[in-house]
This record gives sequence, structure tokens and C-alpha cells, in this order.
Amino acid sequence: MNRKNIIYVDDVSFSLLSIQERLKPYHDVYPAKSSADLFALFEQIRPDLILLDINMPEDNGYDVLAKLKSNLLFNDIPVVFLTSSNDKKSVLEGLKLGAADYLTKPLADEKLLECINLHLDPEYREANKPVILAVDDNPSVLKSINSFLHNRYAVRTLAAPEKLQGLLEVITPDLFLFDCNMPVLNGFDLALLIRNLPGHTDTPVIFITAEGTADHISVAMHLGACDFIAKPIDESILRDKVSKHLSNYILPRRLRSLQ
Repeated sequence: MNRKNIIYVDDVSFSLLSIQERLKPYHDVYPAKSSADLFALFEQIRPDLILLDINMPEDNGYDVLAKLKSNLLFNDIPVVFLTSSNDKKSVLEGLKLGAADYLTKPLADEKLLECINLHLDPEYREANKPVILAVDDNPSVLKSINSFLHNRYAVRTLAAPEKLQGLLEVITPDLFLFDCNMPVLNGFDLALLIRNLPGHTDTPVIFITAEGTADHISVAMHLGACDFIAKPIDESILRDKVSKHLSNYILPRRLRSLQ
């Protein structure tokens, strides 16, 4: 792999120097002792990955990650926590905020390098994006959903709801976005359909609707929907709700794998 630019954020000088020396043969590591140093470095380089400590004065690692993920200029940069905090609560919080991975100190050089290289590989990142399937008979709505979400997720769209079952034979979505009102099969029909398919009894379903009446909500919740989004779709609302419900669905599986 070609050398990449990595920023390591840690308030401890010894830790910064240690990681810099350990990765020196493979990548260019730029040290930052605070979030201010990190954002100052952005004026000089565009990092391919950020290593981030959690326990720091002023802005802690969670604060820094939240700032990165809320900024469209930086939210696609993979962030790996490198910290001595290894309790489940800390892991959960980091992953929920959008960390690409979570490493605990101390760790062997091979483990550190393996994790970094995996997340620097574009094919790996693309292959490990959560899969969102949006079903709506309006192509312009599908286009908007894709443009809002494609940076962080693998977005698949379907304009013909009757083809859903066939599509599920080749992809496994981590979250569904269903329009309520569609010809042939509406969103409620689709929710009922997937709940009877192996592997999708608890996959998050968010309904997209121009109505959102009490009756709609009642039926949707009965079918296992986790949320509603009103049309016209607001980008920030869509991103926030997708992130929230994916975290609730994916993170328990991730935590079990860390045990």
C-alpha cells in the first residue's frame, strides 16, 4: 500500500512520539495534541485517516469525533479510536458517533498496522458500509435520498416495490426506507413482507410519507416500523434518523463481537 497521511490526536507527547515512530516505515503521521491542533493541520494536509484518543482535556475524543462527523468537509475521513478506555460504554459511545474502529492500548504493532491498513483500503471501506435500501416509486425522491446518504452508506434504490423480494436475494440491507403510498405494493405491504423473511425480523424500517396521520403511525408501528420521515425530505433529519436507528441495530452485534 502507498504511504498515507495519518493524524494522531493525543494530549500525551510520549504517545504521539511512540505512534509516529512505530508507523514511520509505512505511513506519514502528523501529531496533534488537541482538537485545535487537528483543525489547524487540516489547512496543511488532507488526512486519509485519524487516530483519536478519548481522554483529553478541553475537547475529549467524543467531542472531536462529533465535530468531524457534523462537518461535510471531514465526515468521510475514517476515525479510529486509540485509547485505554475499553469498557463497553466507551466502545458503544464511540461507535455510535461514527468511529470506524476502536483500538485499546497497549497493542502490538501488527494489530495497529492491520487495523489502519484495512480502513485505508477504499475497497474495504466500501464493502463495510451499512446498506440502506430505499423503495419509492418517485425517482426524484430516490435520487435525493442517494445524494444525502451515499457518503456514509451503501445506498440501493428501488422504484418498483413488487421487485423487492427478488432484490433481497442478492443484497442484505441494514435499514429500509419505505414510501407509504405506492402502486401495486405500498410501504405497509413491504413491511409485512420483510418481517416474514429470514434475517429481517428486526431490521429497522423507516417510513417516508407525505401524510403521517395517527392511523398511518399506528399501522406502521404495529408492523415494526421504528420511525417516520415527512416529505419533502429534510437532509439533516434523514441523516440523523438513519444514523440513530442503524446504531441501535448494528452496535449490539458489534459489541458481542468485541467480547
